[in-house]
Amino acid sequence: MIHNSIESWIQARDIALKAGKSIGFVPTMGALHEGHLSLLRRARSENDLVLLSIFVNPTQFDNPEDLKSYPSSLDRDIELARSVGCDHIILPTEATMYPDGYSYRVSESNFSKRLCGAHRPGHFDGVLTVVLKLFNIAKAHRAYFGEKDFQQLQLIRKMKEALFLDLEIRSCATLREADGLAMSSRNRRFSAEDRMRAPLFARTIAQSLVAKRSPQETKQELEHHGFRVDYVEDLDLQNTPPAAAEIRRLAAVFLGDVRLIDNMNLETAKQLAQKD
Repeated sequence: MIHNSIESWIQARDIALKAGKSIGFVPTMGALHEGHLSLLRRARSENDLVLLSIFVNPTQFDNPEDLKSYPSSLDRDIELARSVGCDHIILPTEATMYPDGYSYRVSESNFSKRLCGAHRPGHFDGVLTVVLKLFNIAKAHRAYFGEKDFQQLQLIRKMKEALFLDLEIRSCATLREADGLAMSSRNRRFSAEDRMRAPLFARTIAQSLVAKRSPQETKQELEHHGFRVDYVEDLDLQNTPPAAAEIRRLAAVFLGDVRLIDNMNLETAKQLAQKD
C-alpha cells in the first residue's frame, strides 16, 4: 500500500500494532538497488509487515548541486519493493517532515565530526534528525541499515541507546557488484569511463589492508589511480590499539563529481583481494 501522507500510514500502523503484528522498517532515499532489496528481504524474513520509506532528505546535503543531481526512479522503486514483499511504502514530503523548518534537530558532538562529518558539515545532523523523525512515524520493531554507510550506522545505533528508542537496529553486509564496487544509488551518475575505473577504489583498500599498508600509503595509491581523496582512516570502535583482524578501514573519495564511500575489515579485504 502506498501512503502519500503520514496520517494514512498511522491508520494502517495502528491497526497492525493492535493486531500484534511486528513491523520491519527500511528507510531510504529511493533509487533502489540490490543492496536496498537485501534489506527489504531481511525485514521480510523477520517481521509480519515490511515498511519502506522513500524521502530524499535535503538537510543532509551540504552541497545543493548534489541534492539536485541525486537520482530518482519512483515508479521503478515501488515495483522493486513490491517484488520482494514490501507491504507499505510511505512517501513523505519536505513540508511534512520539516513543519518547523528544521529549527529542531539532533546533533552528536564527537564521532559525527570525524570522517565524513569532517568533510560534510552538518551532514549527520540532517541524517540523525530525519531518522529519528522516521522512527517516530514508523513505530517499527526493527529497522534495517547497510554497513556501507558504516559511520552512519554507528551513529544511529548510539542515538538509539542515548535516546532510549524502543526498536532494534539490524545491520546488513555491504553488497557489491561483480567487480567489487560497493552498490550505491550514486553509481548511476558515473560516465562509462569512470564506471570502469571505480572498482579500483575497493580493490585498493582491500589490497592495502592485506599488505598492511598504512592509511597514508593507501591515500597515495588512490590518488595515483585518479581519485580525489577525502580521507582514509582505520577505525577502532573500542578506542584501543586494534589487532590486525579487528581493523576496519574507512575511506571516501571523489571520482569525477561522484562521491564514493566504502569500508571493510581484514576478512572482507582478503575476499576481495582473492578475486583479483
